[in-house]
Amino acid sequence: MFWSLVPLVVGCIVLAGLVGMCSFQPGGTTKGTIPSYDASAALRADAKTLGFPIRLPRLPAGWQPNSGARGGIENGRTDSSTGQRLNAATSIVGYITPTGMYLSLTQSNADEDKLVGSIHPSQQALYPTGAVDVAGTSWVVYQGAATTEPVWTTRLASPVGPTQVAITGAGNTDQFRTLASATQSQPPLPSR
Repeated sequence: MFWSLVPLVVGCIVLAGLVGMCSFQPGGTTKGTIPSYDASAALRADAKTLGFPIRLPRLPAGWQPNSGARGGIENGRTDSSTGQRLNAATSIVGYITPTGMYLSLTQSNADEDKLVGSIHPSQQALYPTGAVDVAGTSWVVYQGAATTEPVWTTRLASPVGPTQVAITGAGNTDQFRTLASATQSQPPLPSR
């Protein structure tokens, strides 16, 4: 019986080592470094590629972009001229606030309900609970279960078209306001 367990134990040790589950740090753990992400370059590329206006937030010192992605939402928007359902694109950048909290900014050509529904798809449904005014722009606040992070969303107009913007994460209300203001106050990036 002992010899039949040896391969299993060795396999578990190797797997744990590969996944990084095991570590030994005398003296305790240390705070990890925040990954660096070039939000400016990524958002400029998204503006040239995705076909809707993208803004680069101008955030105060201490905010650090740490991640980003492009995505899509199946049947995420309605074509205003035909009424047909079309796929929508998303541009997402994550930020670490000066207090170490994570917030993400999603910019999309999706309809509001489809964008909000795509942010926490595994959670209970989000529903609007009110609005917050940020320097004259109304952001709709969505909430769900007590463990679900809130989502703030608004539609930003521009001469080249609208963009649905959403913010979510573990930050506090002031941090949501900061990211909202830093985004809405900027013009769309060049699309060419």
